[in-house]
Amino acid sequence: MNNKGILLVNLGSPRSTSVNDVKEYLDEFLMDERVIDYRWIFRALLVQGIILKTRPAKSAEAYKTVWTDEGSPLIVITEKIQKKLQKLVDVPVEIGMRYAQPSIETGIQKLVDQGVTEIVLFPLYPQYAMSTTETVIEKAEEVRKKKFPKVKINYIQPFYNRDIYINCLAESIKEKLPENFDALQFSYHGVPERHIYKTDPTKTCNLNDCCSREDNPSHQFCYRHQCYATTQRVIEKLDLPKEKTIISFQSRLGKDKWIEPYTDETLETIGKKGIKNLAIVCPAFVSDCLETLEEISVEGKEQFMHGGGENFHYIPCLNDEDRWIDVVKILCEEKLNDFYLV
Repeated sequence: MNNKGILLVNLGSPRSTSVNDVKEYLDEFLMDERVIDYRWIFRALLVQGIILKTRPAKSAEAYKTVWTDEGSPLIVITEKIQKKLQKLVDVPVEIGMRYAQPSIETGIQKLVDQGVTEIVLFPLYPQYAMSTTETVIEKAEEVRKKKFPKVKINYIQPFYNRDIYINCLAESIKEKLPENFDALQFSYHGVPERHIYKTDPTKTCNLNDCCSREDNPSHQFCYRHQCYATTQRVIEKLDLPKEKTIISFQSRLGKDKWIEPYTDETLETIGKKGIKNLAIVCPAFVSDCLETLEEISVEGKEQFMHGGGENFHYIPCLNDEDRWIDVVKILCEEKLNDFYLV
């Protein structure tokens, strides 16, 4: 019996578009101390005392616009990735979500039930952030120590600058780019600026000047730098002039300072600066979800057109493209082989 297995972990999604299910999901998501990093009492006052009073109803309406007959796009796409990967590897493959179901614990339990004792866990985020990769690893370790102490877990590290990923992303974008475009915008999920400093153990990060440096000790922990690095390498691979590209950050919450420039403000103003034909891609996500299908493809388009734009073209995520499944396979097999080297 093969004692190795793979667990693909994505963000998660409400069980349905009902307000109650969306509220339950947002409660778990926003009460994560690595998402909103206030002390528990202040986080509870903000999330449960303010946000959950109004946001679930609005979010439920947004989810309804992207929900499919099969369910949540993010869950459905992750399941498709799992099934395609399973055909390419000879170890069990399961999925888990950081929030809601199927949980990370459920995914690990399914693998354990198949005799697995050594798991390669793949957080499906190209860039490292406290609110993505870090919280997945922390949750998985918490579950492992509490419920599965004999299980070993190897974690796949952020792959934002790996050649195989960059080639895959660039090829996917190239195939979907319209013939005539004035600019290609790379919109990444945003994080508060303080998250960047909190996740830097080297204490060498300076958001004012080090993200674009070729090398700095903080880069392996700096989400903003990794977004810039992904963008730069894709631009080079596509041989695009830098003046035809834009980088921005979306989905900010609250009044804190988040990393800039902001996607919504950019979309509202670039039309007036002569960019009439825009293509936009979201490389912080490997699977289309609410943040891409509704926030960018719908709301973002409205912002761009209202600001003087004429043609808006959203480029889908890698989703379950075969070229992306091949990348997932290679990254997983590297970590599977690590077990043999121990």
